[in-house]
Amino acid sequence: MKQILKSVLVLLLIPVAIFAQDLKGTDAIPFDANVKKGTLKNGLTYYIRRNTKPENKVDLRLVINAGSILETDDQQGLAHFMEHMCFNGTKRFPKNQLVDYLQSIGVKFGQHLNAYTSFDETVYFLPIPSDNPEKLEKGFQILEDWAFNANLTPEEIDKERGVVLEEYRLGLGADKRMEDKYIPKMMYNSQYANRLPIGKKEILENFKYDKLISFYKDWYRPNLMSVIVVGDIDVAAMEKKIKDHFESYQNPKNEKPRKTFDVPNHKETFVAIESDKEAAQTQIQLLYKDYGLPKKVKTINDLKENLTEGLFSTMLNNRLNELTNSPTPPFTYGFTYHGGTFARNKEAFQSFAMIDESKQIEALKVLVTENERVKKFGFTTGEFERAKSEILARSESSYKDRDKKESEDYVWRYQSNFLEQSPSPDAEWSFNATKNLLPTITLNDVNVLIKDYLKDDNKVVVITSPEKEGLKKVTEQEVLAALKVNANDLKPYEDRAVASSLLRNPVKAGSVVKKETNDKIGSTTLTLSNGAKVTYKKTDFKNDEILLEALSFGGSNLYTNDEMKKVQFANGGLTEAGFSGLDQNDIDKFMAGKIASVSPYISNTTEGFRGSTTPKDLEYAFQMVHAYFTDLNLNAAAFEGYKQKQSNFFENMMSQPSFYFQQEFYTYLNKENPRWNGIVPTKEKWAEVDYQLAYNKYKERFANAGDFEFFFVGNVDDATMEEFSKKYIASLPSNNVKESAKDLGYRLLKGDIKKVVKKGKDPKSNVTIMYYGDATYSPKEAIAMTALGEVLTIKLIEELRENESGVYGVSARGSMNKMPYGSYNFNIGFPCGPENAEKLIASALTELDKIIKNGPEEKDVNKYKEAEAMEYKKKMKENRYWMTNFTKSFMNGSSPEDILVASENVKAVTAKEIQDVAVKYLSKDKTIGILMPE
Repeated sequence: MKQILKSVLVLLLIPVAIFAQDLKGTDAIPFDANVKKGTLKNGLTYYIRRNTKPENKVDLRLVINAGSILETDDQQGLAHFMEHMCFNGTKRFPKNQLVDYLQSIGVKFGQHLNAYTSFDETVYFLPIPSDNPEKLEKGFQILEDWAFNANLTPEEIDKERGVVLEEYRLGLGADKRMEDKYIPKMMYNSQYANRLPIGKKEILENFKYDKLISFYKDWYRPNLMSVIVVGDIDVAAMEKKIKDHFESYQNPKNEKPRKTFDVPNHKETFVAIESDKEAAQTQIQLLYKDYGLPKKVKTINDLKENLTEGLFSTMLNNRLNELTNSPTPPFTYGFTYHGGTFARNKEAFQSFAMIDESKQIEALKVLVTENERVKKFGFTTGEFERAKSEILARSESSYKDRDKKESEDYVWRYQSNFLEQSPSPDAEWSFNATKNLLPTITLNDVNVLIKDYLKDDNKVVVITSPEKEGLKKVTEQEVLAALKVNANDLKPYEDRAVASSLLRNPVKAGSVVKKETNDKIGSTTLTLSNGAKVTYKKTDFKNDEILLEALSFGGSNLYTNDEMKKVQFANGGLTEAGFSGLDQNDIDKFMAGKIASVSPYISNTTEGFRGSTTPKDLEYAFQMVHAYFTDLNLNAAAFEGYKQKQSNFFENMMSQPSFYFQQEFYTYLNKENPRWNGIVPTKEKWAEVDYQLAYNKYKERFANAGDFEFFFVGNVDDATMEEFSKKYIASLPSNNVKESAKDLGYRLLKGDIKKVVKKGKDPKSNVTIMYYGDATYSPKEAIAMTALGEVLTIKLIEELRENESGVYGVSARGSMNKMPYGSYNFNIGFPCGPENAEKLIASALTELDKIIKNGPEEKDVNKYKEAEAMEYKKKMKENRYWMTNFTKSFMNGSSPEDILVASENVKAVTAKEIQDVAVKYLSKDKTIGILMPE
């Protein structure tokens, strides 16, 4: 599933990096001249680019063109195991010194410092500060040590077995059991079916040390490596560092050939129908595998083909989306694309859908039918023009932000260039190419693609679903029959007319009655004639981004208990009806080629909007806000479609142990709360839902714009903001009522509580340790509570993961809230083996008790401060961080200027203050929840 989504993402991004005007089809795609690309004598490839977003930071990456596909039978899982060992000790950083050092300079383990292993590659991430020569040098030392100088001692290998086995344990469950059965059919007769990166448990437990050492020596070699350096750096200096650290290493004599592995073609149609009692959803995958190897994208013609494929996928997925938005949706969601599979050397035309468990064959028929409809009739001119406008809009937006790209974006691009020879032209070339090549692609160019996509052989169908009483398992014969569509029964797609406007009612503009500026944070606040306020901050962080949010106190806490139960699960479906007499498909068609989205919401204590847009399309976002306020449609059929999709999604969630645990645990803690209605809707709860009541309450919540404050952050223009605010917000209905957040007084169960929930057949446990209660909100204590969570996380990783090898991941989080009442919350959480749960709980509480009794170690407090300082520098130049600051200030009644001293406040926190909040809030009652297998 992750691979499919990744491939879709890549497909959507391809048009951003395409073609150039005045170039012949056989011309090569130019490589970005802003990148220094080179190859050392030993074959190591490097990429270096100066990029100042974020400032004073550099992203280092070590890419190994070797993964689990190269393992021998007795090495299964060792490519991934080797990744773990690189963090466990190297020549320059023995034992835990590597993680300890990086934490000391603000690099968080797992969040910043990370790695991954796949079938074909292993990749290490290292973002570090670039404004200190010593830190930069240490960064290159770490890359060099990962590449060639890992400490593979028997002691450290044995110690890490437990951690890797805990990661293996995390992957157990229904999805893994079903995957093990269908992968051999999907990857028929291929090495990929036998080399899942996590490996085999018995090998992880018992492999001889020399097997890991030989994998490292065989495959961690210069001619299979790339070093990527992108950030606020001097390119020449970085090139010298790469040469200094990597040029002296040699490839092994008699080196093993780096084989590539194909997925053989097959005449049969393979069908895998798998079910499991713990499966949460029903899904379909339909693959028509290509016969040959993927074509490398090297020339203008190659890229034109990719752009044509992008148009095809856009149009077909728009059709599937229309079906999803219908009153009788065939699936919760569905999409189709041509792209990569699990294997690097095999692509396929693929359809995917999440479906109603009782309509597996019907949903499969829909996917097949829509493919066949395209084959027989093709797409319409209207669809084609909208798809071109969508792709051009994305490409233009990327071009406008070409000088605002994060370093990480470039790193991924160069990694793809190294591993898969993906093109990497510069942004200006890409946009001009897209703009000039799109008009040269004809509708027929797109329509003919499907003739190559659809085949009678080389097909695979995978259906996964819950296994339960009363649910009839579909047969292979039924699946094969569903793949056959009588073309004579098909009718062409009917393309409805596109709406002319998002608004159907006249708008009578209001006025601005007051304009105030805050020079300290660069914001402007408009008070409008209807009482609404609009606060905006112009930034240059992104050229083509504007974020918007709106807030008003009130929310569902103003509903009665009975009303709440009737509308809780309905609120999310109100927008499915559309607005201004337009349904969702009408809106989607109108918005083709425009980038703007707005969503209303109702929380416990507030109602509001969240959205984003571009400067060019800002007016459409304002119109959406106006329409959601004044002209939300009432459409029972659309709501029924929403209910069906939600039911498909949540119907079997309780069969999943982790979800069942959350439901049971929080139901127990909320047993004194009459408003508690569970986490997900059951059939019984859907029967209680009152759509009309939910609609009425929504209209009530959004009847008074004068109680709202609207926030905009991004590349806004002062005159435009005034114009649109007067026209679309000052014109909204209002009254003089000012509501406040209401505390209903309901609280989680208090006391020293332990709740054990038994669910699942895998040997998996999950532990949650919680401290919570009422408290007078203190900004100083809130910072100390957050710091306590970060500091304790450092100690828990050291003890539970590194020393005891009992967990793969563990974290602690602390916070304080002011609304709707003063409160504190502190959580410790980790998955583990059932046999270790009690021991690890005791270890975690011991680490907490050390802080309560002695306070945190100063070095750990400094690690927290360094990480926060590095994050603060980055976030201060992000629109999202400023938006969060505005909304948080609104909620807490605090000054948005506090953002200017946030870093100083973190620097000022002391070990004593952290100890004090631990003593004050975490010495009392605790609640422990444990998931145990049945």
